[in-house]
Amino acid sequence: MREPEEGHVSGQANEPLSGLPHTLSGEQCAIEIGANILDGLSASEAKSRLEKYGANELDDGPGVSPVKILIRQVANAMTLVLMLAMGVSFGIGSYIEGGVISAVIVLNIVVGFFQEFSAEKTMSSLRSLSSPTATVIRNGDTIVVPTGELAFGDLVEVKVGDTVPADIRLTESMNLETDEALLTGESLPVQKEASRFFPADTGPGDRLNVIFSSSTVTKGRGRGVVFATGMSTEIGSIAAALRGQPSRRRQVKRNPDGSAKPYRYVEAGALTLGDFIGHFLGVNVGTPLQRKLSKLAMLLLGIAVVCAIIVLGANKFSDDTEVIIYAVATGLSMIPASLIVVLTITMAAGTKRMVKRNVVVRKLDSLEALGGVTDICSDKTGTLTQGKMVVKKVWVPSKGTYSVGNSENPIDPTLGDLSHHQSAPVDCVAENGDGVMASAAEILHDNEDLEEFLNIASLANLAHVHKTESEWKARGDPTDIAIQVLASRFNWNRNRFISEDNPIWTQRAEYPFDSNIKKMSVIFESNSRSMVFTKGAVERVLESCSTIVGPNGEAPLTEDVHGYIIENMENLASQGLRVLALASKELLNPINELKPPGRSCVEEHLVFRGLVGLYDPPRPESAGAVRQCYASGIVVHMLTGDHPSTARAIALQVGILPANIALIAQDKIDTMVMAAGQFDKLSDDEIDAMPHLPLVIARCSPNTKVRMIEALHRRNRFAAMTGDGVNDSPSLKRADVGIAMGLAGSDVAKDASDIVLTDDNFASILNAVEEGRRMFDNIQKFILHLLAENIAQACTLLIGLAFKDNSSLSVFPLSPVEILWVIMVTSSLPDMGLGFERPAPDIMSRPPHPLEVGVFTWEVMLDMLVYGLWMATLCLTAFSVVLFGFGDGNLGSRCNDSYSAQCDTVFRARATTFVCLTWFALFLAWEMINMRRSFFRMQPKSKKYFTQWAHDVWGNKFLFWSVVAGFVTIFPTLYIPVLNHVVFKHEGISWEWAIVFIETILFVAGCETWKWCKRIYFRRRGAKAGGKVEDLEKRAFAAYFAESE
Repeated sequence: MREPEEGHVSGQANEPLSGLPHTLSGEQCAIEIGANILDGLSASEAKSRLEKYGANELDDGPGVSPVKILIRQVANAMTLVLMLAMGVSFGIGSYIEGGVISAVIVLNIVVGFFQEFSAEKTMSSLRSLSSPTATVIRNGDTIVVPTGELAFGDLVEVKVGDTVPADIRLTESMNLETDEALLTGESLPVQKEASRFFPADTGPGDRLNVIFSSSTVTKGRGRGVVFATGMSTEIGSIAAALRGQPSRRRQVKRNPDGSAKPYRYVEAGALTLGDFIGHFLGVNVGTPLQRKLSKLAMLLLGIAVVCAIIVLGANKFSDDTEVIIYAVATGLSMIPASLIVVLTITMAAGTKRMVKRNVVVRKLDSLEALGGVTDICSDKTGTLTQGKMVVKKVWVPSKGTYSVGNSENPIDPTLGDLSHHQSAPVDCVAENGDGVMASAAEILHDNEDLEEFLNIASLANLAHVHKTESEWKARGDPTDIAIQVLASRFNWNRNRFISEDNPIWTQRAEYPFDSNIKKMSVIFESNSRSMVFTKGAVERVLESCSTIVGPNGEAPLTEDVHGYIIENMENLASQGLRVLALASKELLNPINELKPPGRSCVEEHLVFRGLVGLYDPPRPESAGAVRQCYASGIVVHMLTGDHPSTARAIALQVGILPANIALIAQDKIDTMVMAAGQFDKLSDDEIDAMPHLPLVIARCSPNTKVRMIEALHRRNRFAAMTGDGVNDSPSLKRADVGIAMGLAGSDVAKDASDIVLTDDNFASILNAVEEGRRMFDNIQKFILHLLAENIAQACTLLIGLAFKDNSSLSVFPLSPVEILWVIMVTSSLPDMGLGFERPAPDIMSRPPHPLEVGVFTWEVMLDMLVYGLWMATLCLTAFSVVLFGFGDGNLGSRCNDSYSAQCDTVFRARATTFVCLTWFALFLAWEMINMRRSFFRMQPKSKKYFTQWAHDVWGNKFLFWSVVAGFVTIFPTLYIPVLNHVVFKHEGISWEWAIVFIETILFVAGCETWKWCKRIYFRRRGAKAGGKVEDLEKRAFAAYFAESE
């Protein structure tokens, strides 16, 4: 970003113009900036300007700070405990152990620093992806770009709910109002007018032809040219003046008169100190899972102290140096120094993978939640469907039905055949009936009623469809674009009527689409008349209509006629078409543009003009994604604004409803597909009494979505909700995982969401769930590996205290340096490798995990004990076999301190135990790749019966080399003179390798046996629960079919 130049004045552009932008007309401002108010900048010009003026970002500090990360690595509870242990070691003269602990500290800091620095860089880049976006016109195409990529001179469109991305000189506005409280302190929205200009000394709050960066559009729409970006904007000037760090001190609670009693100062100080300690320990910062694991680390720290006391107590609190250092090492063996770092790295890597799968994580809390989602409430248009609307049917009551043939390019009005059938849709024999092919000119000839219909289609429409030198371009909402393309087929394009020097129609007012009212209206005037044009949901438009133009002219819209219109609408909707109604009326008098009449007055006594049926084909991947959801135990609900028949048709196509729905009783079908009007009339108790919540809710309002989320929560379900509009914010916030649309979504919706889909695709939600489950699995794996190893070390070291030498001091089965080596080699890097592990083959064929349990399920807790105790048993067995089975059982004297001939057997037994524990821990990491499947058969469908395990371990190269490094580094510690006797206090082994290999085989066999027992248990439990149903649809909708029998 570029700092504002010295002397930069309020309202000035990035480059000084002949006057301040608010003093110039929109066209003059665009000319001086070098902008194109029709097609926008070219991509290359935008790129060069971005390079010249910098990113459109506020300076929020130095970004990722290596110094702060280094301080965090040093100044944390785990590192300080290690430093304390180092101090104790040096204090009692155990310089070797102190040196090794120093090496562990340095290694932890270095590895942690580089890994966390990489993770912070990743998260920083992801934050930029989740920042607000801007709708920009470049090369004549409407595209969505991150706000930071907005260039000086870009042509930008804004609508309700958008955050204004830069300072913009408006060139077009319609009922546009923005909330500028952040900038001016003005609590009420400010109405904008693109056509006006103001004196140079006008304050920011009175520049009505300019919209400012970071303000929010509360009403209407607008278009304009960017004249200031980044720190050159008005908000940038304020940011520059307010740079500084927020205070972390708790504020003193004061009386209304500003005074405060002395104890309030003590209270604020105590709370501030508590916050500091909690932040230092990590128990009040980060995601819920990070806080939970920080508390676990504190618990283990307490257990470590107890273990150290037990060691001292077992040796009668001897002041022997070796006893003290062993007590310290035993305590350190319980401390998971790498736990939080590995979790942070795993989350960062997971979010990075999600970006590649079109999902941007805004809130890390949602990562844990994604894997537990039980229900997905999805919109239809653009999410389950392609969002590429095309008009297929038009019904003009006085003329009949018009059909549009297939087209390779939905925005090219010259493609696709037109046909006409004189009957209404319900009377057509087939999809195209007996329609007669005809050209647009032939159909339009002497067809005044169709012309009136096209006036509404063209002008009650915010889309722009135009042809460049080589191709057709379109920008706007997909529905509006499709209807504008229809109008353009008859040369009735909006631009023809409003863009000329002497426009045929002039817009006077606009009443935008509202998700509660479900219609929009505009008022246009020509030289001869003033007209209201309305389009929207059929039922809502019919509520405003009193007459209809039929074959015999205008007639009252009676109940019979109303029923006939609904019958035709349902006929079109049953074909999977989204149906809208068009209506109009002539106003008796021109309106006052500055004081337009109220909406209720405008939208009454309308003349019904006809229906338009739009087809939005389902995305090719939607059916497969929905099927995969059901396989994963996730229920999909479709909440849409479309008519129930349209919603039902699309739901059948994508699999939200069963294909053999005819076999289900009608009363059950009525609860599967409901209109929002029916659902909203039910009380909470009535909703809770329903056997199942609806799978499809049509004509959905924002309040319906909120009630659906609340109903799911009352059933202890964990719900994800999609949304794109301003009014979707409440449901997104209420949902356990709020999912905003990256392309069609408003900035308000994105701000309320937890994740953003960059491609607005339902299948990407499934990607997010899979990644959430993968991360959750991997977190379980490395926590299990870490804690099982802790249990193994604690049991080995504490039970080993029973071995007493001639002086009644314990002979340690592992030396302090061996303990530290095991911690260093077998924990951090292998656990990081487990965090990068690929998803298990069955990850999307099992039900969601219960989030109230979290990562510490009964299975994990039991695994932890079984693996830990089995490792400890084998380690103590190895020590005993060498010492008592093949040795003379002589524990010698002071064998904890130095090597001697009488300590040779003890040193060999210790080396054997050391190798066994190290190898067990490393093999356990590979066993944890899948917590249930055999290490030798992790891919159930693989044909590589004897070599698949090799492909699996090589598949995660980070884990592979971490384990290999642990294996290889054992040998120097065993056979290098001095290093073995003096530092590690063990002896190189020879025949004892047989014991190591046998015990390793026993360890792997024990792990495999335990997994086999688990598989049998879960298989039998699954059989009791109903067994495996091959027909997925039958399994997904079993409750409905069972109730119908």
